[in-house]
Amino acid sequence: MQGRVMASNRIEVRPIGGNVGSEILGVDLSVPLSAGDIGDIRATLAERGVVVFREQVLTPEQHIAVARQFGGITINRFFAHADGYPEIALVSKEPHQTRNIGGGWHTDHSYDTAPALGSMLYARDVPEVGGDTVFAGMYAAYDALSDGLKRTLEGLRAIHSSRHVFGKERGDLKGRIGNPELATQDASHPVVITHPDSGRKALYVNPGFTVRFDGWTDEESVGLLRTLYDHASRPEFTCRLRWRVGSLAFWDNRSTWHIALNDYQGQRRLMHRITIDGQPLG
Repeated sequence: MQGRVMASNRIEVRPIGGNVGSEILGVDLSVPLSAGDIGDIRATLAERGVVVFREQVLTPEQHIAVARQFGGITINRFFAHADGYPEIALVSKEPHQTRNIGGGWHTDHSYDTAPALGSMLYARDVPEVGGDTVFAGMYAAYDALSDGLKRTLEGLRAIHSSRHVFGKERGDLKGRIGNPELATQDASHPVVITHPDSGRKALYVNPGFTVRFDGWTDEESVGLLRTLYDHASRPEFTCRLRWRVGSLAFWDNRSTWHIALNDYQGQRRLMHRITIDGQPLG
């Protein structure tokens, strides 16, 4: 996939990986976007799953304003927030801390009955080396399944939960993640969804929040889920984002997974995340 200029005649799109991810050039997110630019970004997000903007200089107010051009904002009930800005969740790791946030494959907010459309993560402080994010594309993962496994997954639903991640038994991210009393809900979603914007089928289970197939026991579910997880995280379905201060990544939670690499011990990483409201998946 070669770089191309979009319909607005201003935006240039350059792929990051073969199956997922693109950088978008020619956009200043600190000012309101034109209708054409918004349309091009939406189309690229639907097709590529992740769009990255470099060298952005954004105040918290500007970050919130650009997010609102793509939908309502989901206030994260578990993460600490930027001071004075409940819309902005802090994704942070200080030099003395050893565990990061998001250090396993997951999809944001799949535990909600109306999962998030996407997330906008803005880099405010990054390590000199390390701290990359890897994304996996669930279109390509689904397409590469055998016809037999696709038939097996038709009509299946899975249970997603926040209890085991943010619940009362978890205390190892104190100060950065809290409100364990709110980790009480579960949600059931189709295992294979049809993306509302692209019309493509995507695998919709993830290692972070999916706990079992709906109507199955945990023991019955574990083998097939592990097979799907091993398959979907294959390198050919992924791209790797190397952060720089001022980079903003906007990813589609309905068609991607991501993992934050924890390879920068003794260094600081501070990201601001805004999550965009979504709709039930069926």
